[in-house]
Amino acid sequence: MSESRRNFFLLHLIVFIWGWTAILGKIITLPAEKLVWLRLPIAMAGIFAYLLIRKKPILASPKNVVKYLAVGLIVALHWICFYSAIKESNVSITLACFSIGSLFTAFIEPLFLKRKIRLYEIVFGLMVVAALLMIFHVESHYKWGIFLAVMAAFTSSIFGVLNGFMVQRGHNGTHISLYEMLGGFLGMSIFVLIVKPWDGAWIEMSGHDLFYLIVLGIAATAVPFLISLHILKTISPYTVSLTLNLETLYGIIFAYFIFHENKELTGTFYIGAAIILSTVFLNAYMKMRKT
Repeated sequence: MSESRRNFFLLHLIVFIWGWTAILGKIITLPAEKLVWLRLPIAMAGIFAYLLIRKKPILASPKNVVKYLAVGLIVALHWICFYSAIKESNVSITLACFSIGSLFTAFIEPLFLKRKIRLYEIVFGLMVVAALLMIFHVESHYKWGIFLAVMAAFTSSIFGVLNGFMVQRGHNGTHISLYEMLGGFLGMSIFVLIVKPWDGAWIEMSGHDLFYLIVLGIAATAVPFLISLHILKTISPYTVSLTLNLETLYGIIFAYFIFHENKELTGTFYIGAAIILSTVFLNAYMKMRKT
């Protein structure tokens, strides 16, 4: 199997795994800020353990460390928006709106990778926007959750493109992963100390929440994060962003059976979600035509 085909397989594997992150965010009863603050060091510990086991270098150049820490702040902000959106609405609404990230990436990626904006990427992005407006019209009581989900998509596009930009210029993917988690944790810690966004003990939680936090931090964060940075060597951030829309499909299916969210949503929502997901397959078709 060629490296390109293997990386596409790995991409779909991690997107399937990420389909569970929204489910885990719903299952975990902690406030979004506390969830993210605790998720970051767990993921960081998993990546650090991987580096030790594989005997890979841990230290990076100070100049690069500063870059990674800064991007880590964007990652943390993305997660706060994402899990806050789930708490404010539900899994299906959040994931459907999150798919607008492909439109953001269509504009952001050319700025960093110095390529022309492709017309079909813009068209697919506009299809997502139209579907999003359809969803907003019928699910307007979730407007704050929808706004947070769109912000999660925007921040995801920014750090996704920045990571792709760094990886394609030879930066070490494991270093990026480790220091981004560290940067996010440091930023979140300052935020928590100043704002104190929740009442009660900072670390206290139930055994239920601790178990699912570990699953979220290791299996659904550290592992796919390392893989995602590896595959960016051969797959563009835009393709990654658009394929991430399959996370919406997986998550909605999981939410259908686990939380029975179909009882909360209208048929128009599912039409909008279907339009969003169709862009994934159309993009794959266009990419195949150009290879």
